[in-house]
Amino acid sequence: MNVNLSDQAIVVIMVAVAVFLLAQSFMVPAFGENRQARKRLKKRLRAVADTPERRERLALLHNRRQPSSLERTLGALPGMRRLERLIEQAGRETPAYRLVLISLSLGVIAGILLAKLSTFPLLIAIGGGVAGALPLLKLLRERNRRLAKFEEQLPDALVIMARALRAGHPFNDAMKLVAEEMPEPIGPEFRITFMEINYGGDIRLALEGLLERIGSVTVMVFVTSVLIQRETGGNLAELVDGLATVIRERFRFHRKLKTLSAEGRLAAWILSLLPFGLAGVLSVASPDFLPTLTKDPIGRQMVMAAFVMVIAGILWIRRIVRIEV
Repeated sequence: MNVNLSDQAIVVIMVAVAVFLLAQSFMVPAFGENRQARKRLKKRLRAVADTPERRERLALLHNRRQPSSLERTLGALPGMRRLERLIEQAGRETPAYRLVLISLSLGVIAGILLAKLSTFPLLIAIGGGVAGALPLLKLLRERNRRLAKFEEQLPDALVIMARALRAGHPFNDAMKLVAEEMPEPIGPEFRITFMEINYGGDIRLALEGLLERIGSVTVMVFVTSVLIQRETGGNLAELVDGLATVIRERFRFHRKLKTLSAEGRLAAWILSLLPFGLAGVLSVASPDFLPTLTKDPIGRQMVMAAFVMVIAGILWIRRIVRIEV
C-alpha cells in the first residue's frame, strides 16, 4: 500500500470518530432514560449530602480500611470523586488514584511500543490514548452491566419488601430481608442502606445514598415514593407493590423497544462502516487507486465530503432509532 503516513492518520481518525459515534448512539442499555429524566436525576444527585464524614461512614459499612494521608491527598485531586463514584457503581474497590496510574502506565507503554514501530506522532498519540482509556472503558462496561442487573432485580426486591410489610415487619426489616435474600448487586446495596439506617443514620440520607451509588431514574422513583409516603402517610406495602409492577412493565417495554430497533442499529453499523471496509478492500485489490484519489485536491475534498455525510447519517439514524419515552 503506497498511501503516505498523513493519509493513514486521516483514515485512523475517521474510523475512530465513526466508531465512537456509533458506540455512543446505538449501544444503549435496557433502560434508556430520556433527557428530562437524566436532568431530574442529576439535579437530585446534586442535592444529596456528600460530606467526608458520610463517606468515612460508608467506607466502614463497606468494610474498607481507612485511607492513608497520601491516599486522601490523591483522592482530593480534581475528578477523583467522580472516578470513585464510577468505581463504586461498578462494584469494585480499586482506589481511584491506582486506576489513574494503571491508565497512565498503559498509555506510556503503548506509546513507547508504537514509537519503535512508527515515527508518526499523531498515530503514537492516538494509540497511547486508546491504551490508556482501556481501564476506564472496562470500568464503564462493568458499571453499565451492574446497574442493568440491579434494575432487573429491583421489581423482585420490591415484591419481597411488600410481602414483608404486609406481614407486619417495619421498613428497616423489609430492607434487611432483601439484603439477605437477593444476590449481588442489589443485596449488598440494600445491606449498606439497612446498616446505615440501623446504626442511627437518617432514613432520607440513607435512601439518597442508595440513589447516589446507583444513579438510576428507577431508583429515584423508588426513593422519592418512599420519602413522600413517610411524610404524607398511606399504605406503604401497596405503594411498593405497585412500583414493582410499574418497573417490571417498564423494563419489559424497553426490552421490546430495544428488540424492535435492533434492525435499525445493525443497519447503522453496516452503512456507516461500509465506506471504510470498501476502502480497505480497494487498498488490497488496487493499491494505486487510493493514493491517486487522496493526492488530488478534488479527491481529498470528495473524501472529506463523504466523511461529513457519514457523520450526518449516523446522527440522523440515531434520531430515528433512539426513541425517548
